[in-house]
Amino acid sequence: MNLKNKKSRKIFTGIMLVLVLVICGGYFAWPYLFEKSEYVPYTDFYNFIENNELETVELSSADGGSAFGGGNKIVFTKKGDTKKYSTDNPNSPLLHEILLRKGVEVKVEQSATELFSVIFDFLFYAFFFGVIIVVFRKFISPNTFKVVHNTGVKFDNVVGMDNLKRDMVQVMKIMQNPEAYAKKGVRMPKGILLEGEPGNGKTLFAKALAGEAKVNFIPAKATDFESMFMAIGPMKVKLLFKKARRRAPCIVFIDEFDGIGTIRNYSGSAIETENTRIVTALLNELDGFEATNGVLVLAATNSIKALDPALIRPGRFDARFTVPYPDYGARLKLVEMYCCGKNPAQTCTAEQMAKLFDGFSCAKIESVLNRAALIAGQENRIEFNLEDVRRACKEV
Repeated sequence: MNLKNKKSRKIFTGIMLVLVLVICGGYFAWPYLFEKSEYVPYTDFYNFIENNELETVELSSADGGSAFGGGNKIVFTKKGDTKKYSTDNPNSPLLHEILLRKGVEVKVEQSATELFSVIFDFLFYAFFFGVIIVVFRKFISPNTFKVVHNTGVKFDNVVGMDNLKRDMVQVMKIMQNPEAYAKKGVRMPKGILLEGEPGNGKTLFAKALAGEAKVNFIPAKATDFESMFMAIGPMKVKLLFKKARRRAPCIVFIDEFDGIGTIRNYSGSAIETENTRIVTALLNELDGFEATNGVLVLAATNSIKALDPALIRPGRFDARFTVPYPDYGARLKLVEMYCCGKNPAQTCTAEQMAKLFDGFSCAKIESVLNRAALIAGQENRIEFNLEDVRRACKEV
């Protein structure tokens, strides 16, 4: 389908280009082909001026010909005569004034050079502003932040985090019916901060919360707000929250939050100035929330100490939760889940691997098991053993 659309656009562009060339060619060729005039000597033309016999006069410019008349000449008509005449143009600086004094209607045609200059100026400015529009549409497009209506993830897909799941049940109920809770004097938290090491499932949990609550989900990451142009970051912040309000109830998930919410530094450098503007925009947007607007901000960070204190204070981010490394029970479930489709040896039990993976993140456990299966495959073995797992632990 995309190939057909591209082919259609190319054909349309080609037709339009040919049409423009034909129109331009006809425009400039018309005077030469159809506008015929009878040549008379300049002395006769001057006598016509003296005798007040001229009706109209078309003067071509002095630099080499009219864009319409096709040469450096004078085209004129006489009173009571529709026929056109032409004569040489001496390019006299006084001729125009003399004709006006005699009451002759004078037209001064632009030269081809002047006309082309105007056309090229127009094309240059059209190209220049076109580039600006394209660039701004690229960096501040309404489609920058996609709205996910169904994440397809539920709490059952998230191993562990049982305490966090229980805490979020109440938040889900408030999101689904904020007015009822507002009557009880309970407002929904504006923001919830998830802190934890990379790979422990913060993003998965955010998707599961949106899927469990059956609300819209807008994922974003710190790099989405970065730009080579100043002030684009704060504008993207406003765009994100404007879209979230329109799609409420909605969860806004900002990953790598410490990449845009760092402590403000007024050193004066361009990078720090842009970071300060982004943080200020976030502060303004979070302060603009109402108790019943149905928007929840979930932010994930690896380092809460790097965040600006004003940004994460109560009233903006009302709750903080730590996403820890999986405990033994969670590791056991993760091993069973990640071993689906793999062939561990009978001597390589889930209990043994769960003990071996103490202090591992969810992502690292999956990577280790995948690497163990690859090691076994390299040695033409269908099943991987505990020794393969230990070797994979060192390599991952």
